[in-house]
Amino acid sequence: MRLRSLLFVPGDRPDRMEKALNSGADAVIVDLEDSVLPERKPWARKDVAQFLATAGRTARLMVRVNPLGTADLAADLEAILPAKPDALVLPKSESASSVAELAAMLGLAHIPILPIATETPKAVFGLGTYGAVANRLCGLTWGAEDLPAAIGATTARHSDGSYTSPYELARNLTLFGAHATGVPAIETVYPNIADREGLKAYAERGRRDGFSGMMAIHPTQVAIINAAFAPTQAEIAHARAIISAFADNPGAGAVQLDGKMIDRPHLLAAKRLLAMTQE
Repeated sequence: MRLRSLLFVPGDRPDRMEKALNSGADAVIVDLEDSVLPERKPWARKDVAQFLATAGRTARLMVRVNPLGTADLAADLEAILPAKPDALVLPKSESASSVAELAAMLGLAHIPILPIATETPKAVFGLGTYGAVANRLCGLTWGAEDLPAAIGATTARHSDGSYTSPYELARNLTLFGAHATGVPAIETVYPNIADREGLKAYAERGRRDGFSGMMAIHPTQVAIINAAFAPTQAEIAHARAIISAFADNPGAGAVQLDGKMIDRPHLLAAKRLLAMTQE
């Protein structure tokens, strides 16, 4: 499942759902949680189910359901499962046990799950457990909005927009937790819609650090995110040169390329980059 860009759209705004589908995003996350007021959730479920049942699948259609332990979650699943979403986004996931609990509620429906894995203090300590449910996951992601509220922090960011150290820790542990599990690491949203240069820098940093995609909150962010998480032609050419250099020297643990020594980790990275162009 290629997931460079994952665009949120409120579940009670059917007028925006089709626009989201045509945004170029790899996935559209139709939201039944935070962006829908409690009194509107029954109508939102009907709108989401209708959209899933009738929309062309030009992008992955995912649904962010309500958290475990809420009556809303059971109602969400009853409404949307017949329409066969491509994946479910699980908010406030705290560990592999959270995923297993949701999977049990799905019965025989083997729908991939994307946990948002840092929204409670307890969740931070569960980021190393997801390997136990790796076969149920399509990735692992994080958020920097609910956690500060949960612990009484005044903000998750410095004045320049960068994260304070507790939230850098949550981001980093999500990154390593995803790779330890063998699933894509998905960067969280960039909330300043008007700041295109800031978004570009943020997305590029995400890819540099090892994230393979990013969530978005507005269609105008999608193209920038897609570009940031796509290999450049120069990167592709360099990766092919690395692979060729090792092919010309079978059995070598390290070879020279453009005056620099490269070894097996470079070869692995080159193969991974070229695989991104074939998805």
